[in-house]
Amino acid sequence: MGDLYAWLISFFVLIALVVVVVYQLMCLADLEFDYINPYDSSSRINKVILPEFIIQGVLCAFYLVTGHWIMSLLCVPYLYYNVRLYTRNQHLVDVTEIFNMLHWEKKQRLLKLGYIILLLFLSIFWMIWSVLEESE
Repeated sequence: MGDLYAWLISFFVLIALVVVVVYQLMCLADLEFDYINPYDSSSRINKVILPEFIIQGVLCAFYLVTGHWIMSLLCVPYLYYNVRLYTRNQHLVDVTEIFNMLHWEKKQRLLKLGYIILLLFLSIFWMIWSVLEESE
């Protein structure tokens, strides 16, 4: 039963990551369609970047602690990318360059969203697998 709770926790954490990345994409889309100014858009995105990085790191550590090695290994590339962005100080969106980098920022977040959705589907699969395994 503990394995099921671990998968449920990881499911909700992954949903939180999806919400954060979709929020960033919405801010970029609002900027693209000129519903919001660059300062507001970049400040809104910058407020949720560090929580996104922290949530991803906690999720990877959670998989390690609970013994889900495959999911932990699948989280490592995304975690490495976030750590690399943070150490190079490229994680924040610059107000003055946001229009020039808009296409790249959207592409980056769409790739992150795809990766998180892949992890989400794998988490759902393993959750169903653990429930079926416990019922036997």
